[in-house]
Amino acid sequence: NRGIILYSQNKLPEALGDFTKAITIDPKDAVAYNQRGVVQNELKKYPEAIADFTKATELNPKMADAFSGRGIVAYNQNKLPEAIADFTKAIAADPKSSKAYFNRGVANDDINKYAEAVADYTKAIELDPKDADALVNRGSANHKQTKLTEAVADFTKAIELNPKHATAYGNRGLSYDEQKKYPEAIADYTKAIELNPNIASTYYNRGTVLKSLGKTEAAIADFTKARDLKTNKTN
Repeated sequence: NRGIILYSQNKLPEALGDFTKAITIDPKDAVAYNQRGVVQNELKKYPEAIADFTKATELNPKMADAFSGRGIVAYNQNKLPEAIADFTKAIAADPKSSKAYFNRGVANDDINKYAEAVADYTKAIELDPKDADALVNRGSANHKQTKLTEAVADFTKAIELNPKHATAYGNRGLSYDEQKKYPEAIADYTKAIELNPNIASTYYNRGTVLKSLGKTEAAIADFTKARDLKTNKTN
């Protein structure tokens, strides 16, 4: 399908045109509606995306991807209850969809339902044990519930799966920080900065630990870098 190739090349208007042609040829092509919905979402044409995903689910009520797609559109508009409802429908249509569990976990996380988020991420990890992002997210949800030992274990597992996961190092540093394991925290923040030098909060967090250890000059350097990154982001 040329539309899929165009989409993979990020030629979104052209891909949109191709999927529209496919729908004109076969108005009952649920896959074409779903694919056009994906493109509409990327183009931030949210009402059109919802219409396409809805049509796909009407034509094929077992199409988990279409429910997930519609859930993502709702999430992008900060309509979290609607997003959760659609991700739940996606799970009902395909109980083996790790992506649907992951997405519902993110939405639950955002409305501070951390226990539900942990349950969703756990299911996503069961279905896809190599999903480092699900481990990082579960670690964060554990951290927010002050389950620091569980959080550290999740971040460590994510790092084993993806040794270049800057967020996993930064988050594990935060958990070590809370546990007052300052050398470990500094080592993790430093590694996170090596992997991604553009995250202001990592410098700030490392600076806070350095300050508490009486390393004032190094702390000031980190706070300055954090401020500069934030200023550049604003400009």
